Amino acid sequence: MKHISILVPQGALLGSIEGPRQVFSEVNTMIEDRLGKGPMFKVQLVAFKKDVPVYDGLYTINPDALTKDISKTDLIIIPALAGDVAKAVQENEEFIPWIIRQHHAGAEVASLCIGAFLLAATGLVNGKKVATHWMAADAFRKAFPEVELVEDKILTDENGIYSSGGAFSYLNLLLYLIEKYAGRELSVLAAKTFQIDIDRKSQSPFMMFQGQKSHEDETIHRAQDFIEKNVQEKISVDQLATMLALSRRNLERRFKKATSNTVVEYIQRVRVEAAKQNLESSRDNVNEVMYKVGYTDSKAFRSTFKRITGLSPVQYRNKYNRLAMSEN
Repeated sequence: MKHISILVPQGALLGSIEGPRQVFSEVNTMIEDRLGKGPMFKVQLVAFKKDVPVYDGLYTINPDALTKDISKTDLIIIPALAGDVAKAVQENEEFIPWIIRQHHAGAEVASLCIGAFLLAATGLVNGKKVATHWMAADAFRKAFPEVELVEDKILTDENGIYSSGGAFSYLNLLLYLIEKYAGRELSVLAAKTFQIDIDRKSQSPFMMFQGQKSHEDETIHRAQDFIEKNVQEKISVDQLATMLALSRRNLERRFKKATSNTVVEYIQRVRVEAAKQNLESSRDNVNEVMYKVGYTDSKAFRSTFKRITGLSPVQYRNKYNRLAMSEN
């Protein structure tokens, strides 16, 4: 029987604690009812103290066990944190040595959504890939530059250290773990029972590009503002460099350092975000949208759009535009 320890950090989101508990418990029921076997998972809520306040103190959880009483576990699940993430990590730093010790003893570790911050604070994912909520990407990169953030991924698997993307995408990670531990058949059954879209790989269709503005390079802020206010214009790196009285090389270096994107990548992401907003809210066809965001080559537009969002422009419009849905 696999021992699953779902951590109960102070200030955690209740849903990402109860969700894994419910899913793994239901799989136990499926195994008993369908296969006539005993439960596969021993699921416990684990904390370093009793009566833990979660979700800004709205709820209190009395855990099944305390970390000091668990000598060995097989899987540690770190739920999503809420509020000020740096403060939440600090409030829960007592978990860190326990997680490290358990991992060195053979336990696997999985973080859900913004729980990736607590996972990264252990140092176990330095030099490894990690996913988190796309809205927290900039803050994560700044806090943990030694970790490779994969912003678009639903989940990562780094030899027994797992992470999931934003919000309820943790359900896809749970299905992945169920398949690994209990087989594909039970994973599919769990997906049907909880109505989860199985095998979803990317959170790109849900991402909204907001521009990386949390830096102090005012010259790069000017470049970003110019790009965002001139979506329809064909903007070149040389044009920006001349406007800002910088060499092209210096502009590229500073822009990448400030935003984590090259200038060309940033222009593409701004244009695609404008296209997404148009596709969501208007009756414009794809070519009309393409011209409005500065593209003249339909192949290049469709290719860039799909690379960034994971969907073609038509698929995106059909998914998010109510008018388009009513026409289908």
